[in-house]
Amino acid sequence: MMESMGNILFSGVGGQGILLASEITAYSLLAAGYDAKKSEVHGMAQRGGSVTAQLRYGKKVWSPLIEPGCADIQVAFEMMEAVRYVGALHQGSTVIVNTQRILPPAVATGQTAYPENILDHLTALGIKVVPVDAFELARQVGEVRTANVVMVGVLSVFLPVKAAIFAEVIGSRVPERFREVNLKAFEAGRKAGA
Repeated sequence: MMESMGNILFSGVGGQGILLASEITAYSLLAAGYDAKKSEVHGMAQRGGSVTAQLRYGKKVWSPLIEPGCADIQVAFEMMEAVRYVGALHQGSTVIVNTQRILPPAVATGQTAYPENILDHLTALGIKVVPVDAFELARQVGEVRTANVVMVGVLSVFLPVKAAIFAEVIGSRVPERFREVNLKAFEAGRKAGA
C-alpha cells in the first residue's frame, strides 16, 4: 500500500484507453476522500503517438503536474513507453508495465530495432517492475479493449482505495453494455497485481 499521498504517471500510445484509466483512478481516489488532480497530454494520439496522464492525490493537492523524478507509480500501457518516461521516476518507484509491444513506425519499417531487455533495464535502475500481460487477461475476460481496465485493476492493489469503490466508479463511467466485462477485467487485474 502506498501512503495517503502519491504521484501516478500513466503512459502509452493513442487508442489504449489511457485517459479512461486515469479518469477511473482519479474518481476512485476522490470517492475515497482524497483530493486528486489530473492532467493529460494527447500529443499525436490519433496517429499512435505518445499519450500521458499525470495524477496526484493526497489530503490537498495544488497542481496535477508531477516534478521530474517524483512519480511513485508509472502505469505503462506499452513496454517502450515505460522507458521513455524513466526520468519521471525515482529509486523505489513502481512501474506496472503491460508487456504488449506496439511497434513505432521506425521499428515497423525496419529502420531500427525494438529495444531488448526493457524490464531488466528498469529493474537495474532500482525500480520495482510489475509486468502484466493486460492484453491476454482482457482477451480471457472476453474483450481485448478492456486491457486498460486490467491495468487499473493492477494499480488498485497499490492504492489506499477499496476495490468496491473502483467497481462503483467503473459502473458509473463505462457504458452499461460494457460494464460487466470491464468489472471482470478489473478483477483480473487485481488478481494479477496481488
